Amino acid sequence: MVKKKFNDQPFPYRSEIELEISTLTNLGVGLGRVTVGEGKWVVMVPFTLPGEKVRARVYRNHKNFSEADLLEILTPSPHRITPKCPLFGTCGGCQYQHFTYSEQLIWKRQQVEELLKYMAGVEFPVQPVIGSPREFGYRSKITPHFRVGYRPFAHAADETVGPDLRAGRETPIGFLKQGSRFDLVDVPRCEIATEEINAKLPEVRAKTRARLAAGEYKRDATLLLRHAQEGVITDYDAVIHEKVGDLRLHFLARDFFQNNPFILPQFTSYARDQAAASGARFLVDAYCGSGLFALSCASAFERVAGIELSETSIKFARENAAANGITNATFQSGDASQIFAGLTFPAADTAVLIDPPRKGCDESFLNQLFAYGPRAVVYVSCDPATQMRDLKSFIAAGYKLTAVQPFDLFPQTRHLECVITLVKS
Repeated sequence: MVKKKFNDQPFPYRSEIELEISTLTNLGVGLGRVTVGEGKWVVMVPFTLPGEKVRARVYRNHKNFSEADLLEILTPSPHRITPKCPLFGTCGGCQYQHFTYSEQLIWKRQQVEELLKYMAGVEFPVQPVIGSPREFGYRSKITPHFRVGYRPFAHAADETVGPDLRAGRETPIGFLKQGSRFDLVDVPRCEIATEEINAKLPEVRAKTRARLAAGEYKRDATLLLRHAQEGVITDYDAVIHEKVGDLRLHFLARDFFQNNPFILPQFTSYARDQAAASGARFLVDAYCGSGLFALSCASAFERVAGIELSETSIKFARENAAANGITNATFQSGDASQIFAGLTFPAADTAVLIDPPRKGCDESFLNQLFAYGPRAVVYVSCDPATQMRDLKSFIAAGYKLTAVQPFDLFPQTRHLECVITLVKS
């Protein structure tokens, strides 16, 4: 395959430049501008902070901006701190460990405001981000990766990996390297994972390497470590037990469940209160999974209905309702083309809670939702960019934005959850 020729405009390959970082993108990357010709040119530099003057080396020119590696902080931000993890900057998992936590929350709020303004065309006050009770040691699930057929000589001169890897004695088991879609960084400890997971990790890594040496793996794989009430689980098919406030839940280890249990009581209570404040008597949880939101909200409504495409998740949701003595919640498996079919709740007295995947809501779902026309919608999202994209459709369908509340379920990273409340005009 012929390697694509480097675009040397406006900077030749590996040009070193100095610039001041003015802001952060929603990907957590520092953005600055330099004078090129008679105008200003955008340069993205990861692991930099607003107000810093830096020296960087350009490695890629795009149509409208360039990307550069950080070489030196010339003038540091007063909010810069020493990262807790020695792999920060090499491992692609965290973007903000060099940033004081209070400032992380301020910038995450600003990023939601900017997405709201520029993607949805709406100027609306965004509430301060509700921070995680734990800044580190909060993740109850990690999924390290490894590759079969690792060739150690490829890393012989790579100073970003440890000496054992450069000597070729171990296969990396960890996460993607910063800026790469393929290279893995060996991660013997993850600072944002719970201590229980980190205590289990050496054993899991040793067993994996032994199986690799024995030739048991035929293809690349992803490991699972999930911290739950019964300890750290490594089996994708195991049943996990979790407690959120007074609510007891169980679900399959491989199924989706929020990975910061320490903030979940506050997170789910807010969603419940927003839905109930609309005056609705009934609630529909349209992506209910094993019942987290539906069961957390049940006490505030006459009846609750959970809808989910996965029949396995519906089974667990029903069992969770019974285990918690909740009798006003029912769950049904809904076909994607008729997700609201069979609902008997009057739309004018119903609030709908949605927590879609990162890609947001698809057009078919939104059309069905608008055709149903609920009194209010509480939209929970792990990607505010797709949420604000969808917000335009809600506004066009006659819904009014009444609240925007971000939650930081993912300290030290660029990610956050955002809850917006919409009421039918």
